[in-house]
Amino acid sequence: MDAERRLVHADQDQEEVARLFQRYDLVAAPVVDANECLVGAITFDDIADVIVEEAEEDIKALGGVIRDEELSDSVWSIARGRFSWLLVNLATAFLASSVLGLFEGQLEKMVALAVLAPIVASQGGNATTQTMTVAVRALATQALSDANARRVIFREIMVGVLNGVAFAVITGVAAVVWFKVPGLGVVIGLAMICNLIAAAAGGILIPLALHRLRVDPAVASSPFVTTVTDVVGFFSFLSIATLWFGLR
Repeated sequence: MDAERRLVHADQDQEEVARLFQRYDLVAAPVVDANECLVGAITFDDIADVIVEEAEEDIKALGGVIRDEELSDSVWSIARGRFSWLLVNLATAFLASSVLGLFEGQLEKMVALAVLAPIVASQGGNATTQTMTVAVRALATQALSDANARRVIFREIMVGVLNGVAFAVITGVAAVVWFKVPGLGVVIGLAMICNLIAAAAGGILIPLALHRLRVDPAVASSPFVTTVTDVVGFFSFLSIATLWFGLR
């Protein structure tokens, strides 16, 4: 009889209902049909199950695991479910490796480049995973929207700049101590800054773009953002090294 009571429609998505309970701190809510006639009620203990279920789906999607995979599943069904995701990652790995082929001559002349290049790419991959995880979760909970997207994008890029400078110093010093070549410190430092900025930008922009295209960013983001950091990491490091050392 309360006209101000929050209503839940019978055909409403369970994730939307969970957000409604969270936003208004509801303990229970009436469930109504299309004519707003009472057909039942939903309580917080039901919503708690939904929240756990949705969180598990997002975590599995980010890892490339099918959403209905269980510990009791057979080896064959699990392998089949994970195969397509791994196949996509293999294709993107070949794309990233093709960048190394462009600098084959430089790598032969200076072995240290081959040793250090994966460090730049790996650090970018870790950084973009952090940004992507935050972005995907914010999109899932509708905390990230058109209203605050620009501010969040700028914030993440600035985080990439700060971390890039910090790790540029750390990896630069380590490279000089390791190979006794002062120029390597500058080269890997500049590449680290470039890749961490690219990681931050890719980690936030790619999920946003997929969300705009109505594609689940939790499922599709990972291969794209990993490819971005691998390609940018290898290309920036080897390009800067080529210019710095005059390698051809």
